[in-house]
Amino acid sequence: MFKIAVVDGQGGGIGSLVVKRLRDEFGDQIEILALGTNAAATSAMMKSRANKGATGENSIVWNAGRINMVIGPLSIVLPNAMLGELTPKMAEAIASSSAKKILLPLNQEGIDVIGVEKEPLPHLIEKILEIVRHEVGKEK
Repeated sequence: MFKIAVVDGQGGGIGSLVVKRLRDEFGDQIEILALGTNAAATSAMMKSRANKGATGENSIVWNAGRINMVIGPLSIVLPNAMLGELTPKMAEAIASSSAKKILLPLNQEGIDVIGVEKEPLPHLIEKILEIVRHEVGKEK
């Protein structure tokens, strides 16, 4: 089964929206792993119907090599992002993972990605769904 990790921190709002849309679109055709930098983020993603959830540095580091795809804000590959919740080990594990990475270009860390148009989060999530459809062979 195609395994997707959704990584988020703080309140888990972005991750929970991504998990909800993935579950609505793909049902049980994919396995969704909610990886939170804290318990609140993991809990929010679990409420959106992720299959499994885990919290903290070791969970993220350990699972980074066991998934097909990782989705989250750009900050999941930035050491000390999310007000310090995203540790350097987490960022390195995600960035070094062989999994395909889908990163939302949200300006939470004072980093602007040049050449990327600013779009509302719902539009970005629709683009995520297009990429996942292609990866799992379920294109419309």
